[in-house]
Amino acid sequence: MVKINRLLEMTICLLNKGTVTAKELADRFGVSTRTIYRDIDVLSGAGVPVYTNRGSGGGISLLDSYTLNKALISKHESESLTLALKTLKATKYPEIDAVLEKIGAVFKNSASDWVDIDFSFWGSSPNEKNKFIDIKMAILERKIISFTYVNAEGGRSSRSIEPIQLIFKSRAWYLRGYCTLRKDFRTFRISRMKNLLVTGETFARKRPEAHEKLEAEEYSRMPVDLTLEFYPQALPRIYDDFDDELITRNADGTCTVTVTFPEDEWVYGYLMSFGCYVKVVEPPHIQKIIADRMRSAMAFYEGEN
Repeated sequence: MVKINRLLEMTICLLNKGTVTAKELADRFGVSTRTIYRDIDVLSGAGVPVYTNRGSGGGISLLDSYTLNKALISKHESESLTLALKTLKATKYPEIDAVLEKIGAVFKNSASDWVDIDFSFWGSSPNEKNKFIDIKMAILERKIISFTYVNAEGGRSSRSIEPIQLIFKSRAWYLRGYCTLRKDFRTFRISRMKNLLVTGETFARKRPEAHEKLEAEEYSRMPVDLTLEFYPQALPRIYDDFDDELITRNADGTCTVTVTFPEDEWVYGYLMSFGCYVKVVEPPHIQKIIADRMRSAMAFYEGEN
């Protein structure tokens, strides 16, 4: 199986790079150049048009017209698959680049750079790639992880978790697992997990009695139904942030938006980011929260003078 995987990866490498030296391949696969040449003989015997050029600038190549068998999937399907993988890549899921490289090799005429998807905000820093890889391996190998967790209020706690599942929800990655501190299942936002360490301690996977027990405060805040009135100055953002079906244009030039969000600090900050160009129509308690915070902000700045 190892040899078969090496032969397939070698073929993909040659498809993508054109010409590669035997030493480069040997270094990549951790084998001798003699083994690489034996692999070339195997590929050639299997009908793969591989050949070698000696001398300066030479190396191992495939015929330019050669591609892997594409009978099982159409060009249209390959583009849909590329879009799906690019979307997954945008969520910062690791190891997608290698898959995209293989798809590009199989479908030489289907470029993988026709779409670029990025869910991150301008100015944000990406999640640490190694963190995802470590968590994934901990889940698969059933190893306990430890980390410092920073909650929504800025409080810190040391946690030890039996990881179960990675989740992508509402623009962020989360981890479900059994918390040895709380003696129950919890969900943690991965961007708030600091100093993560995969321990050598293994665990027997537990099953929650009900799905709801996996839910945690980090993304299960109570939803709130909002009715918002936006003034014309906010229109460029409105059509960026909301679907047309949520927007009602009014005769006076304002727009009314009805939307449901989980109620938390993000919602308050989001509404305040529109300044005087949004009015909370419903519900009354959100009206009061935003008004109180606006007054506090004004008092803060007036106190500076």
